[in-house]
Amino acid sequence: MSNQKLTAVASEACLPWRVYSGFLFPGRRREALRTAHATPNETDGFTLSELVVTVGVLVLLVLLATQLLKSAATVTTVGHKQMDADSQARQLLDRMAIDFAQLVKRNDLDLFAKGTIAPNSVGGTMTGNDQIAFYSAVPGYYPSTGSQSPVSLVAYRVNSAATSTSYNKMERMGKGLIWNGVDPSYTPVAFMPITIAASWAAATSSSASDTAYEVIGPQAFRFEYAYLLTNGSVSIAPPLDGNSHADLSQIAAIIVDIALIDPKSKLLLTNVQITSLAAQLIDFPTGRPPGYLRTQWQTILDTNTTLPRPAVSGIRLYERVFYLSPPNL
Repeated sequence: MSNQKLTAVASEACLPWRVYSGFLFPGRRREALRTAHATPNETDGFTLSELVVTVGVLVLLVLLATQLLKSAATVTTVGHKQMDADSQARQLLDRMAIDFAQLVKRNDLDLFAKGTIAPNSVGGTMTGNDQIAFYSAVPGYYPSTGSQSPVSLVAYRVNSAATSTSYNKMERMGKGLIWNGVDPSYTPVAFMPITIAASWAAATSSSASDTAYEVIGPQAFRFEYAYLLTNGSVSIAPPLDGNSHADLSQIAAIIVDIALIDPKSKLLLTNVQITSLAAQLIDFPTGRPPGYLRTQWQTILDTNTTLPRPAVSGIRLYERVFYLSPPNL
């Protein structure tokens, strides 16, 4: 009986789950515990060179990300400037298109423009920013009295009055005219033909104030135009009829060039600098095709070294050809 119990105990001791119980093999249990406690102490850590390489890679990635964000911000800013200038140029040129399309093409009416001579209102050579004033069948600001006519006096200019809030900004006049002389303070259409210079001096001045003027291009500081004649040539003076009046029937279109600077770039320049820059942009030479003046202006801007480059790079140039309607009968 005793031998059977000893045999059973010995058999159970040989089973795997009894080997690590500690009852029969306490030495092995102590050895396993020593191994378990010693294992964490034998794990290797990061060396100094590995930490340096890791930090260097991290710094490089941060620099690359910063450069990407800076480039994206620059591209976005330039894009916004371009869109601001494009939006204003589109509004300005679209308004001109309406006014020129409704221009009253009658030689017995006055025209104040580049190259006009007496008996028209004398425009002369107009060195620098150009001006133009003409009669157009568009609505304007009408007097409070009198019967309104469908004709208005329209004028465009870049204000040259240094004391004005509109200095170096493009303005448009839309002066509604009346049919009769019920109010002596307003010149009626019934007294045509009359010269624009004699009746509306502000329309032929680059600095005289008039309540009918409004800023239409706060970013536009340069305005130039020429005449595209029906024979295909380009002239800076209108052709004349037999009575020395400007012959509008021989003018097929008016070529307009303007220069604009976006508001952020404009903050980098003073009004004196803008005026000086406008003077550097040449006048329209006679006989040159459309596109020539804009190319010359761009060359002048690209070679400018006296003004801050970020400001000069913010200047946008535009050109449009406005074809006139057939003569009014």
